Amino acid sequence: MGVFDFVREAGAKIGIGESKAEKQAAAEAASAARAAEVQKRISERRSKAAKAERMQHLEESKKARGLEQYITNLGFEVQNLDVRYDDGLATISGKVKNQETREKVILAIGNVSDVGQVQDDIEVSEDSDESQLHVVQSGDTLSKIAKEVYGDAMKYPAIFEANRPMLSDPDKIYPGQVLRIPAA
Repeated sequence: MGVFDFVREAGAKIGIGESKAEKQAAAEAASAARAAEVQKRISERRSKAAKAERMQHLEESKKARGLEQYITNLGFEVQNLDVRYDDGLATISGKVKNQETREKVILAIGNVSDVGQVQDDIEVSEDSDESQLHVVQSGDTLSKIAKEVYGDAMKYPAIFEANRPMLSDPDKIYPGQVLRIPAA
């Protein structure tokens, strides 16, 4: 009895072990399969990301067209009106007759849900002074704002009229809303 030495990689292949070459080939095949799976996942993620980006762009285009329609429905005359929307930023361009219309267009769009900023590229035909803007706070009323700004609560109709057609009722303002405050 004794121990006999043999060459492990030589001899009949009956499935009880793998040669170094077979192990190497299996390892390379497994590595290639893992690499292919990783590439597949990367490709799927890129495809999903591209699809999500296209969907976001489509949604933003719809929002922009909706904002344009809103301005048109309010009756503002804006030549070559173009609204772009990107992640809360609305960019408005076009040409209006006066400063009042420009301010109303900006405020109308700025007071729409999901719009956090408005970039103004509106051209004004007739120069005039800009109105003061007021952000409505909890507890504000048009009378209270008129008292603060003009010193007379009974001048609230001036603020109401300056914000029509966005305001349909002087009692329906809300915190966070931005209003035009015309000069006295």
